[in-house]
Amino acid sequence: MSDVWLAWLVAWPVVMALPVALFGRWPNLREAISLATGVALLVGVATFIGPVAAGARPSFSVFSILPGLDLAFALEPFGLIFALIAAALWPLTTLYAAGYMRGNDEPHQTRFFVCFALAISAAIGMAFSANLLTLFVFYEMMTLTTYPLVTHHQDVESRDSGRVYIGILMVTSIGLFLPAIVITWLIAGNVDFTPGGVFADTGLGGLAAMGLYGAFIYGVGKAAVMPIHRWLPAAMVAPTPVSALLHAVAVVKAGAFTVLKITVYIFGIDFLQVTGASEPFVWLASFTLLAASIVAIYCDNLKKRLAYSTIGQLSYIVLGAAMASRLGAAAGGLHIVAHAFGKITLFFCAGAIYTAVHRKYVSQLNGLGRAMPLTFAAFTVAALSLIGLPPLAGAWSKWYLMSGALDVDMQIVLGVLAVSSLLNIVYLLDIPARAFFLPADDQAPRGFSEAPAACVIPLMITATGCVVLFFYARPILDFIAGSFGSTA
Repeated sequence: MSDVWLAWLVAWPVVMALPVALFGRWPNLREAISLATGVALLVGVATFIGPVAAGARPSFSVFSILPGLDLAFALEPFGLIFALIAAALWPLTTLYAAGYMRGNDEPHQTRFFVCFALAISAAIGMAFSANLLTLFVFYEMMTLTTYPLVTHHQDVESRDSGRVYIGILMVTSIGLFLPAIVITWLIAGNVDFTPGGVFADTGLGGLAAMGLYGAFIYGVGKAAVMPIHRWLPAAMVAPTPVSALLHAVAVVKAGAFTVLKITVYIFGIDFLQVTGASEPFVWLASFTLLAASIVAIYCDNLKKRLAYSTIGQLSYIVLGAAMASRLGAAAGGLHIVAHAFGKITLFFCAGAIYTAVHRKYVSQLNGLGRAMPLTFAAFTVAALSLIGLPPLAGAWSKWYLMSGALDVDMQIVLGVLAVSSLLNIVYLLDIPARAFFLPADDQAPRGFSEAPAACVIPLMITATGCVVLFFYARPILDFIAGSFGSTA
């Protein structure tokens, strides 16, 4: 397999955004092109599974910026997992978006699908990045291409929320992420993603190492570690397919993925264990996941509740990285997969509810489960997965996170994870409990009122994925553990 395919796969959604724009006057053709582009991307990315599992690490340099500093792509297990998630969920989100955008008579649909394609290109570029510079370029591209999606409605609320979104993400990336990359270059002379990290024998340690790790954690604002989290609830003003894109396919997963890549390939697990540079961020991540869960309980707006849920769930992944445990980091990668399928299902359900009955508050959902049984059944499955109950994908990622904590004698993390799961039960199961067991109000529909099939079919598929992934968690974990050169 030619390594140049890495560059072609990154460019593919950008190239196909042109015919999507040109055929905007013919919605069926526009959306067929979008869907076919997503399927082709998935097939292309999937062809790398066998070689990477066998130990191959394909790479391709686009051009050299400075001697030893290229805009370059390289593929390893973490990157391939992230690329597969983006590529697999893009076609489903495209199908869902077609039903949602038409069902709600949304404006500017062609612009939506064009920006959607550009954002997925940025996600694949991040997944394939060979070094911090390439990662930073595509990280910023993702921020810029998702801004029009967040501000899609072009009203005062969306513009205000868009300013919060782009302001926080750009200030953190330029003010912290970019300087951290420069400092890494000055100290190590190398910003390539290197197994074991780049700081061995550099003399970096103590507060300097801790400060640099912190600059990366908070510079990657998309990871939403408190207090760098307000952009995420603000972005919920966007149409629901955008929320699904932000939470499951691209933006927040890009943040969590970046934290894992930097932890494993720039600092290195052994370096972090010796220096203890990441230990304070175990507690910051723990605080974030608990605090966000508490806030979620009191959110009546369904999408806002799910947004704070995402903030908490992302911190599971940051926690897995910051524990400086190989198993913990691999479990963080597994949680990216489990959370992607669970959270995209929840947002698909939220959008289906709005499309069918135009309700967006939790307090308005009483009795709707009898009118929308498929939607609320899928919601229940995804909620149970994020809570961590078997036989659903989230059970394994939480189990391995706890095992990783035991590996590094952080028993208190077990308590944090247990309390967090209890809070998950409170704010997630409240929703299907209302829908199925409380009496409906006078305005609730009395008959079958599911959203259009284009909305319902994707959420049923992703809910099924939450179940299927439970039985493939160990192979996925072992594949991710190839990042360390051995199984977890």
